[in-house]
Amino acid sequence: MPEPAPVSVSATLAADEAMARRRRAGEQVLPMTSGEIGLPVHPALRERLAAAVDENAYGPVPGGEALRAASAGYWERRGLGTDPALVVAGPGSKPLLFALLLAIGGDVVVPVPSWVSYAAQARLAGARPIAVPTLPGQGGVPDPERLREAVTAARAAGQHPRSVVVTVPDNPTGTIASPETVRHLAAAARRLDLVIVSDEIYRDLVYDPSASVESPARHAPERTVVTTGLTKNLALGGWRTGVARLPEGDLGRALYDRLVSIASQIWSSPTAPVQTAAAYAFGEPPEIIEHIAASRRLHETVARAVADRFTAAGATLAPVRATSYLYPSFEALRGHLARTHGILDGDGLARFLTERHGLGVLPASAFGESRQVLRIRAATSRLYGDTEERRWAALTAPDPLELPWIRAAVDRVGTVLASLADTASLSSSAQS
Repeated sequence: MPEPAPVSVSATLAADEAMARRRRAGEQVLPMTSGEIGLPVHPALRERLAAAVDENAYGPVPGGEALRAASAGYWERRGLGTDPALVVAGPGSKPLLFALLLAIGGDVVVPVPSWVSYAAQARLAGARPIAVPTLPGQGGVPDPERLREAVTAARAAGQHPRSVVVTVPDNPTGTIASPETVRHLAAAARRLDLVIVSDEIYRDLVYDPSASVESPARHAPERTVVTTGLTKNLALGGWRTGVARLPEGDLGRALYDRLVSIASQIWSSPTAPVQTAAAYAFGEPPEIIEHIAASRRLHETVARAVADRFTAAGATLAPVRATSYLYPSFEALRGHLARTHGILDGDGLARFLTERHGLGVLPASAFGESRQVLRIRAATSRLYGDTEERRWAALTAPDPLELPWIRAAVDRVGTVLASLADTASLSSSAQS
C-alpha cells in the first residue's frame, strides 16, 4: 500500500496558533502572519444569516439557485459573462480549489512565490507541483516564457502537467500581474493545453478601482476556471463560503460534472444559512459596496504605512497595489544581518522577528521559495483593533493612522525594523 502524501500544517494557520500561544502566555505580540481580515461583519449580513437559521436541509450540491445567480451577476459586472448553471458553490474557496485540482487531474504548475496551499493541495491530490517563477513586481502569474520551458521539460521527463494556478491580485506580494503578462499566460496555456485556475479572491481589494486587473478568463475563456469568495473583501473567513465559475464549452461542462461529483462525496452541499447571506452579498447592494470600499481604503492606508517602515529600514519591495500583504526583501542587508544578528536566510529572519520581538511574520520558504531567500511576508490585516468597537472605528476613520492602537502597531513595526537593521549605524558607516 502506498504511503499517504506528505503534507504539513498550513504555514499561516500554524503561525497564527503559535502567536496565540505566546499571547496566552502573557507575551506582547504583533500578529502579521495570516490573511485573516480583522474587520467586523456588516449588520445586513448578520441579519440575513440569523433569519436563515432554520434552513437546515442539504440543498443542491452545487449550491442554491439564488447564490449561483447572484455569483453570475457578480462576474457579469466585472466583464465575465457567466451561466449560473456553470457556477459551483462550496464551503470556502480553499476546498473548491482542492476539488478542482482533483477534477482536472494531472500535475499542477504553481507560481513562485504563491499562496501556501497550492503546492500542498497538488500533492494531496496525488499530483506534482511544478514551480515556475513570477516576473518582478507581477506576483501570482508564472512567467509565460518560463512556463513553456517548464511544461515542455516536465512532459519530456514523463510528468503530466494539466493545469496552472494563478492569483490575480497576488498573495503573498500584494502586486498585480500586468494585462500583457496575463494575455501571454493565457496564450501559453492554450498552446500547452493547460486548464487555468484563476484564484481571484482579492479582486475587490485593488486600491485603485480604475486599475486594469485582467482575468485570464478574458483571453482563454474556454479553459479558465475562476474562483472567489467572501473571506477577504467582507472578512467572512469563518463563514466558509466560496464560488467557482466554470467555462462554457465541452471542457467546462465536463469539469462541472466532475467537480459536482467530487463535491457530493466531500461536502454534500454548501451551508444553507450562509448561502442566503452570501447571495445577498454577491448581489452587491449599495451598503455592501460601501463597506468593501471602506475596507479597501483601510487596507491601503495601513499597508502603505507599514511598507514605508520596511523601506526606511533598508528593505526593498514592489509597490503594493492590492490586499493587505507585504513581501519585503532584506537582501541589501544580508551582510549586516549575518554579522550583527547571525541571520543567514529568510527562515532565520522570520524566526528572529517572531521570537525576539514578537513580530509574527512568515519566511519566503512558506511560499515556495528557497529558504536562502532573505525575504518575509507580513500581513497588516490584524492591526485594526482587538475589539468590535475598535474595528468599526478603524473602518470609518478619516485617517486610520490617527487611531492610537493602529499608530502604536505601525510605530512598533518601525521600531523593531530599525533595531533589526540598525539604520543609524548603517548610515554612519556609509558616511565614514
